Amino acid sequence: MGRVRARSHEVDEMARMMRAEAEGEGKQGMLYVGNVIINRVVAQCLDFKSVVNIHDVIFQVQGGNFSFEAVQKGNVFYQRSRTSERRLAQQNINGWRDHPAKFALWYFNPHAPCPPTWYGQPHTGAFKEHCFYEPKPGTCDSVYRG
Repeated sequence: MGRVRARSHEVDEMARMMRAEAEGEGKQGMLYVGNVIINRVVAQCLDFKSVVNIHDVIFQVQGGNFSFEAVQKGNVFYQRSRTSERRLAQQNINGWRDHPAKFALWYFNPHAPCPPTWYGQPHTGAFKEHCFYEPKPGTCDSVYRG
């Protein structure tokens, strides 16, 4: 069994999100986005207490906007997923994780060097254009399980 349970439509939504957010960063970049999605499902803390599945994560609203820019703007997210992205999403669901997104709950592209913190959370590293951030120690132990 994987880190989370996922229905077919959630694998599709996750694949579309990974493509929309990181297609330009290749397979590795898309896998890192997938890490963050799965980590948010697993993390029952901070902003993610009420999300219990992949669909909830992708369509979560924070501060009056969708959490992911790709859902806000619609761009590639609303295109069909491809088999290759579905395979990547399934890898994340099955437990694939790697640094710098291994325990990350947030990422963004600052179009500049990565700041050392983002909303008070520590920077764990970068991959191409994206900076990754995991929760401060002691604030979200659930993200480190599984």
